[in-house]
Amino acid sequence: MTFNSARSVVLTACAVAVLAACSSSSRIPAPVEDRLGAGRPPAGAAAPLAAKPLPGAENAGKPGYYTVQRGDTLMRIGLDSGQSWRDLARWNSLSNPDVIEVGQVLRVVPPGAAVETSGVVVRPVAPSGESTATTAAAKPAAVVPSPATPSSAINDEGLGFIWPANGSLLAGFDESKNKGLDIAGKAGDPVLASADGQVVYAGAGLRGYGNLIILKHNNTFLTAYAHNQELLVKEDQKVRKGQKIAEMGKSDADRVKLHFEVRRQGKPVDPAKFLPAR
Repeated sequence: MTFNSARSVVLTACAVAVLAACSSSSRIPAPVEDRLGAGRPPAGAAAPLAAKPLPGAENAGKPGYYTVQRGDTLMRIGLDSGQSWRDLARWNSLSNPDVIEVGQVLRVVPPGAAVETSGVVVRPVAPSGESTATTAAAKPAAVVPSPATPSSAINDEGLGFIWPANGSLLAGFDESKNKGLDIAGKAGDPVLASADGQVVYAGAGLRGYGNLIILKHNNTFLTAYAHNQELLVKEDQKVRKGQKIAEMGKSDADRVKLHFEVRRQGKPVDPAKFLPAR
């Protein structure tokens, strides 16, 4: 190899080395910190605040309280607990009763009211120190209705329910499929209050019931009258047994009929057990 050839080889090797060094020094370092620290606050930053607990969370699981589930409405919770939705809104200080959150815990019994747990009614502490628990079996004496009222059956709290319509029975009570009785009739037939009570709901806001009336008779019993054509009473109005409260229809139903429910402490029970034999 000549001197000039050897010199050319050396120069070429140096040039390659210099280019390699330049290429290495100009490379952008990989963002290791970004990959490993994704989702973490920068050094020295304040830790994120813990999620604020939902209203009433401290009462979750306690007797007399209900935890809101997906799909619930205040009206549905009221029907299932045997209470007026207006009372629920007041007891829970709800500024907008149309807005409740999944996981929110609501009071569903009046403040200071007795709460039934496993067959025992737990009452507020009495001033004189007497026992605050009595068996749920204790019931007030029956009250015989006035002879002027329609034929009725007396239940264990003295309420004499009457049939709310005169039509034939289309469907009986089935705990899983039908929470009440379906009674046939013609559009416009009278729907009667089954017992004395107060209107706690009159409207069409509960899916599946159409134009609905709910009466509260005492702290135990509600009755519901669904699928009406026209409602003749308003919320908070007091009604008498046998009073015409609606006209039969087929709102949210496949035919003209009255769907009638009796609810005891919010739980649907067979109305036939509380109505007189036909």
